[in-house]
Amino acid sequence: MRNTESVFRICLLNKASYTPAAMDVKRLLLNTIESRQALVSVVGLGYVGLPLAVALAQAGFTVVGVDVDEGRVTAVNRGESYVEDIPSEVLAAVTERLRATTNYDVLHRADVVLICVPTPLSKTKDPDVSYILSAGREIGQRLHPGMLVVLESTTYPGTTEELLLPTLLDAYSASRGTSVTPLTVGRDFFLAFSPERIDPGRTDYTLRTTPKVVGGMTPACREVASALYNTIVDRLVPVSSPRVAEMTKLLENLFRTVNIALVNEVAIMCDRLGIDVWEVIEAASTKPFGFMPFYPGPGLGGHCLPVDPHYLAWKLKSMNYNARFVHLAAEINFQMPAYVVGKIADALNDEGKPVRGSRVLLLGVAYKPNVADTRESPALEVARLLLAKGANLAYHDPHVPAVDVDGQCLESIPLTAATLAEADCTVVLTNHSAYDWDWIARHARLIVDTRNACRNVHGGAARIVKL
Repeated sequence: MRNTESVFRICLLNKASYTPAAMDVKRLLLNTIESRQALVSVVGLGYVGLPLAVALAQAGFTVVGVDVDEGRVTAVNRGESYVEDIPSEVLAAVTERLRATTNYDVLHRADVVLICVPTPLSKTKDPDVSYILSAGREIGQRLHPGMLVVLESTTYPGTTEELLLPTLLDAYSASRGTSVTPLTVGRDFFLAFSPERIDPGRTDYTLRTTPKVVGGMTPACREVASALYNTIVDRLVPVSSPRVAEMTKLLENLFRTVNIALVNEVAIMCDRLGIDVWEVIEAASTKPFGFMPFYPGPGLGGHCLPVDPHYLAWKLKSMNYNARFVHLAAEINFQMPAYVVGKIADALNDEGKPVRGSRVLLLGVAYKPNVADTRESPALEVARLLLAKGANLAYHDPHVPAVDVDGQCLESIPLTAATLAEADCTVVLTNHSAYDWDWIARHARLIVDTRNACRNVHGGAARIVKL
């Protein structure tokens, strides 16, 4: 196994020397990409960056990942994956081409830099672009003619042009002095935005089979970025600018967020009307046009839906526009965990029991089925609210061995017949495929089902209360 430094040396030996005046920079970079001689650096080796780095290594590129987390760097270099969608054996198979480091100096010789850093929200729901700015400064200090930089992190429209580009140029100038000749985007270096479309745990659409949207600062930028992504995806969707690509990503997630909020509110309406919302959705889904089914649940979770629409709302607020749909959808989805806790309290009350002191067992704390991801999971808010009401709380999740709820560490307990029988209320929050719902219904006493997981249960002792 080569070490990181030897990979760097091999890259330098394979790279032709050139000067911008002597050669067409764009043509040289296109040739370097086509021949797989380009050194690609992926900044941020999380759930987006690591799969991307692996795909590029599989395509024949030499790839160096950069991450501030030494644990991640060590794991990558050992061929040990910490991302569920990348098995360790897949990572280990490309370690001859893929190495990791905490040292940004590798970017001095990189042909391509892909930025895959987090873009969380602050406590006030404002975008936290500090990771983009930090990466931009590091890259800018090492920016050179013939480099392609692509931002993949989800953000508000205008970030690539208004934030990343000046950060790169300012850092470039500051690191070289005022006498240096400025670089021109689209001529000397290339900048684009291409939003990640990772859906953890999904197998029907992969990084390769999911169409890739690419927006360049100039037509030349788009051409170069498209040439790179064409090596790892089946279909490219070129758009006119980074702003369009940035907005495309937000629309995708806003579409889902708004429709989930709508069906969550419909679920509350149906509950008031004494109607089974799941039966309504199933019937409406038979219409062959004009309807797309969405399903209610305990709230929104994951890395995108609860976060991304706020980027758009924040940007529009700065332009004196109120994104009403965004705020309304967030309001509805945000109150769903409290609504679920209300359903639990009502179900226990029907059994003559208060929430305080009752044994409540949560099934699933991941934000979606069959993954270990608990980011923004509504199950954690349900747990927090139940603990605040004095419930004797426990949970089981086959994918999540432990979880933190307001500083309190909870560990997944074994799911046994006795565990179910002892619980005053069992709450289905994540419908993992590993669960045997017939068996659960046979041994539980009371089930509050927020996912319609028990729809096909036949018999059983449990009383089942739907969302």
